[in-house]
Amino acid sequence: MTRRIALTGALALGLAAPAVWAQAPSGKVTVVTSFSKDVTDPIKKAFETAVPGVTLEVQNRNTNAGVKYLEETKANNQVDLFWASAPDAFEVLKGKKLLVQYKPKATGIPDKIGSYPINDPAGFYSGFAASGYGIMWNERYAKANKLPEPKDWQDLAEPAFFDHVSIASPARSGTTHLTIETILQGEGWEKGWRTIKDMSGNFRSITERSFGVPEAVNSGQVGVGIVIDFFAFSAQASGFPVKFVYPTVTTVVPANVGIVASAPNQAGAEAFVEFLLSTSGQEVLLQPGIRRLPVNPAVYAKAGEDYPNPFTDPRFQKMIGFDVDKSEVRTAVVDTLFDQLISFQLDALKDVTKTLHAVDAALAKKPNEKARAFAGEARDLIAAMPVSEEQAASAELRGAFTGGKQKGARQAEVEAQWASFARDNYAKAKAKAEEALKAAR
Repeated sequence: MTRRIALTGALALGLAAPAVWAQAPSGKVTVVTSFSKDVTDPIKKAFETAVPGVTLEVQNRNTNAGVKYLEETKANNQVDLFWASAPDAFEVLKGKKLLVQYKPKATGIPDKIGSYPINDPAGFYSGFAASGYGIMWNERYAKANKLPEPKDWQDLAEPAFFDHVSIASPARSGTTHLTIETILQGEGWEKGWRTIKDMSGNFRSITERSFGVPEAVNSGQVGVGIVIDFFAFSAQASGFPVKFVYPTVTTVVPANVGIVASAPNQAGAEAFVEFLLSTSGQEVLLQPGIRRLPVNPAVYAKAGEDYPNPFTDPRFQKMIGFDVDKSEVRTAVVDTLFDQLISFQLDALKDVTKTLHAVDAALAKKPNEKARAFAGEARDLIAAMPVSEEQAASAELRGAFTGGKQKGARQAEVEAQWASFARDNYAKAKAKAEEALKAAR
């Protein structure tokens, strides 16, 4: 039996044949990942136990920073694997020829989860877990602040949630980008951005990293967070008083792993992929501190009855079909729009939103059509976008963020235009809201 056949055979048996590992890969396997230590530490321990002689070195970077790092170091690559939740990031790496094809030998994994393919058909990356996007809240905080249970994205725009909601910036969190993109795909460009801005007017904070949001919800620093599901599931398993809901418009997509081109330890990288997809690796995902959704349906037999199962739960079948190509082509545009229209204008957006909440309260007591009309104009000014969906995907606009020598100057020009658009519109909206409040009183 050759070394490769021996390794493959052991992996197929769920890494349960220790005698074979005398011939297994050795040395350091380096992975760049956006996952927190709560996820990586248990998997690192299990992998190193299953594959004696191999050490997993984890380099933690957010998704966008990880992609840029692989681009910048490709001439002297020292990374074996890229491991993250955002499928469009893997499409970017695939398009730049920064991943190599590898088709795992693991069995029992179906082609799709929900409506989404688990693996790249061309074999450049593999799904190892699945996640959906939704709303997490702290029950004690909600009770103390008299917050209703949210069920949909639009609920977070209600006056009761003002200054009680947190989100991570999609420009710095691949999972938040997927959440924003899911709303845009599910509701359409114009309506989706209206929903996002309506919610954003109630945000208390926009964090730099995705795990900053659930940490704040767990501790009661903020009441509600827009998160990927496993943050809430692991918090529940750890005893935090939190709940989670999948909104009507959401999706479930796989978290992926891919082998980097010119990997220093190709054999070790392959072993890690096989471990993640083996029964042993999939079962690690069930640990309370991780609580990911395995891509092997058989593993759910070892999960609790309350554990979400995307292969049997009808909620997952109703989720939208996420278009990764659409997301990938406009990632930089969507993320920059969010920052220029929301992150960097949050105070102005909150100010006009607070006034509109006061208008709504006044109109609830005494209807006034003139005030209602002014408020509608204010909301339309807030919802307006500086670019259409077609423009967002255009080669010209993409070139501003991914182009050649003039990239920096052109990007700064576009960002300044969008920031000016937001400032002007929010100022006009504030004036209209003040008129509405005056009329309503």
